[in-house]
Amino acid sequence: MNIDLVNDIKSDIKVEFLDKKTLKEHKRYKKLKKAGFSAEQDSICFLHEKGILACGIEDNTTDNIRSVVSVAIKTLKNANYKSVSFDVNNKNIKAIVEGVVLGGYEFNRYKSKPKKSKLKDIYLACGNINEVKEKFNEAIIIADATNFTRDIVNTTPEDLNPPSFATLARKLAKENGLACEILGERQLKIEKMEAMLAVGRASRHDSKLIHLTYKPKKKAKKVITLVGKGLTYDSGGLSLKPAASMVTMKMDKAGACAVLGMMKVVSELKLDIEVHAFIGAVENMIGGDAYKPDDVLVSRSGTTIEVRNTDAEGRLVLCDVLDFAQEKVKSDYIFDFATLTGACMVALGQYTTGIMGHSGKLKHDFYQASVNSGELVGSLPFNGHLKKLLKSGIADISNTASKPFGGAITAGLFLDRFIKEENKNRWLHFDIAGSAYTETPWDCNVYGGTGAGVRLMSSFLKNIK
Repeated sequence: MNIDLVNDIKSDIKVEFLDKKTLKEHKRYKKLKKAGFSAEQDSICFLHEKGILACGIEDNTTDNIRSVVSVAIKTLKNANYKSVSFDVNNKNIKAIVEGVVLGGYEFNRYKSKPKKSKLKDIYLACGNINEVKEKFNEAIIIADATNFTRDIVNTTPEDLNPPSFATLARKLAKENGLACEILGERQLKIEKMEAMLAVGRASRHDSKLIHLTYKPKKKAKKVITLVGKGLTYDSGGLSLKPAASMVTMKMDKAGACAVLGMMKVVSELKLDIEVHAFIGAVENMIGGDAYKPDDVLVSRSGTTIEVRNTDAEGRLVLCDVLDFAQEKVKSDYIFDFATLTGACMVALGQYTTGIMGHSGKLKHDFYQASVNSGELVGSLPFNGHLKKLLKSGIADISNTASKPFGGAITAGLFLDRFIKEENKNRWLHFDIAGSAYTETPWDCNVYGGTGAGVRLMSSFLKNIK
């Protein structure tokens, strides 16, 4: 689909947003009422003979407009119209672009005969194009990067493994003017990243550490480190997942995919900040060489880790990558993104990203970014009682807690052990286990990867001071 910003145009059909008040004032009110349309949120009604698609909204908030546009675009793609127009202004253009681009997303790479839509042209009509052009361009960049992230998440583990993930990162770096460094297993051994190496030991694919760097042309006002968990597939290792739980485990790389999407946004918006992305790309498999429960691993930091569950592998990868990242770059902020725990979904639901860390101000800033971006976040509090559950009788720390409660927080506390004291208030952990993938469409998200984290972090980085 082509999306164009225009002054005025005649399209096959025009979308109109109506709440309960404006519905009654509409000149086609009687026809809409007869059709059963009452302007409920996310309801739609065609007046085919008038070339109108009425869309119900509770109010004109960004979230409600984005949601109903997502419904509308899915419906229009299954109709026979070739073009559609929306009236846009400075307040609603971001929501409409996101609804169209994100709500209309499809992943058809593995379909032999994907269904073709007749809808080709999306026109956003505005009296003064210059007034909305900047917001339009920005919204397109962020939405496209979100779909780029979705594509990577949705790619099968056979096609996207640690080496091919590294190839993808190199391609992005070349296209977007980023510096790129890839560490293979020989270099990882030199770096003493034994926790990360243990997780990938039984895979036929070598583990990779990926470091991408974006530097602005002028002096950077902040330096940001982004860290992503890149488990291209997670079988659970010898603590094998049940068969049903293994399905969708291609999404265990969603944190790393989101970090690539963020780098795409930063470089294309040309933000005046310096950003470093560190990704641990690993495959957790079973075999004679697999790491085992009862193993004791020596992490890069020198901290010893008792393995009690090989399915708590993401934190073992991240602890080494976080230590490496902190040594290589002195940053103002460090943010890690990971599909780390099912417990986060239990705590906050499927739609919400869990935030953990020590800085109340940083959490507050991300609550504002959440409002601005439309991505939901919830804070999970650290406490000393849960921290005690990670004690090990034979090593410095255990990779799982001794009790099954507060699992998302104990995973965050495990990572906290590897954050240097001077960085404690600069770091936040984002658990996207629930929000990164869906098998039931919601808001502007369709089946599969959601691109969770990209819009949220883009909002934060755009407004950073």
